Amino acid sequence: MEFSIKQGSPEKLKCGCLVVGVFDGGKLSKAAQMIDKVAQHALSDLIARGDMDGKAATTLLLHKLPGVATERVLLVGLGKAGELDNKTSLDILRATFCAVNATPAKDATLYLTDEGVGKDAVWILKQAVLTAAEQVFRADSLKSKPAKAAALKSVTFATLDKPTAALKNTLEQTAATTRGMALTKTLANLPGNICTPTYLAAQALALGKAHKSIKTTVLEEKDMQKLGMGSFLSVTRGSEQPAKLITLEYCGADKKQKPIVLVGKGITFDTGGISLKPGADMDEMKYDMCGAASVLGTLQAVAEMGLKLNVVGVIPTCENMPSGKATKPGDIVTSMSGQTIEILNTDAEGRLILCDALTYSKKFNPDTVVDIATLTGACVIALGHVASGMFSNDDKLAKELIAAGDQAHDRIWQLPLWDDYQPLLDSNFADMQNIGGRAGGTITAACFLARFTKDYRWAHLDIAGTANLSGKNKGATGRPVPLLTQYLINRTAAK
Repeated sequence: MEFSIKQGSPEKLKCGCLVVGVFDGGKLSKAAQMIDKVAQHALSDLIARGDMDGKAATTLLLHKLPGVATERVLLVGLGKAGELDNKTSLDILRATFCAVNATPAKDATLYLTDEGVGKDAVWILKQAVLTAAEQVFRADSLKSKPAKAAALKSVTFATLDKPTAALKNTLEQTAATTRGMALTKTLANLPGNICTPTYLAAQALALGKAHKSIKTTVLEEKDMQKLGMGSFLSVTRGSEQPAKLITLEYCGADKKQKPIVLVGKGITFDTGGISLKPGADMDEMKYDMCGAASVLGTLQAVAEMGLKLNVVGVIPTCENMPSGKATKPGDIVTSMSGQTIEILNTDAEGRLILCDALTYSKKFNPDTVVDIATLTGACVIALGHVASGMFSNDDKLAKELIAAGDQAHDRIWQLPLWDDYQPLLDSNFADMQNIGGRAGGTITAACFLARFTKDYRWAHLDIAGTANLSGKNKGATGRPVPLLTQYLINRTAAK
């Protein structure tokens, strides 16, 4: 999907489908008024007949209007001017692209960013690009007969006045974000027999080859043994697939500038190990590497944008499988930090690979570390599939991430990281145990990670409820790539 923005008069533009708005009560937007004037008041007539009332997210497709250069004109209901919330604005955008994609139009021009779809034209443009890309994404590459690709190949956002620099920058950055999301979704949707740790490492190396600003390194199990990553290696013991520790170093600023490190959980398939999961829906455990996939997608987007900052991606990746060699409940391992861990549940494996990756991240002398993980089912119970959970040891960082999430509409909700929860991780036989019981499971998982992040600014994103959809619409969402890219864009602007 290609995106562009330009100034122009709607009646003169040639494209497969031209989109203009109508407000509640049938009031024409400015662009629609210009169409109506040259089309012998065709729009006014159909509104008078009751064919379009302007209610939010309604659509009406018209063909070959007199005096208009375009083949099709799509009227979109904008609701009541000045009274739209974000949800309604998104409903309007989804209805718009659904209607456009139902036509054979290969290109479309939209007058929406200044037509009252929302109060903030920059926000609307960002969401329009994200929505357009989402609707044409396909996840059927492994089918013997993939579905026909969407006809729509390019979208132009038109304005009656000269588009601002902010709109142009937003368009370019969001387009890069959608391509990063596409990479994230493609990797996450792959089955575990294809997307192994070795496969993820190969994709990371390919990303480094495609972008000279990214340096990719892959450590093998023998390297991790030398580093003392006993916690990470305990998870992969039952698998025949070798674990990998992937690092991607993006250099967009002076080398002396401290990097922002993104750590992504990369369990390419999670059976639960000896603490075996129930069989129902276990296929969705291929999504347990969505944190890793989001790091790769974010690094690709950042490289395409050419952001003036340094970013490091750290991806610990392995399978969690049961076998005669697998770690057993009650086993005690030593992490890279030197702290010992009693593993009471082998299905609480994400924190075991992340803790060593977080310790390893210190070598980059980071300004900030953010880990991203499908960590706990408890987070799904707490927040559903709307918001990701967020924890941080730094209030300023937490506020920055929340603000970025609101900007991208990839929202997060902060949960407590109080020391009151830490005793739940006490062990009689080791420095800590890897679970804290049923109560506050999302919180105690974050408290576990907090024990390995005391040397730097850190935030943890639990994306278990937002990384993928289940049921009929099963598939990866690409979240939290929009949040992460917006955060990095904001950090670049702040510098």
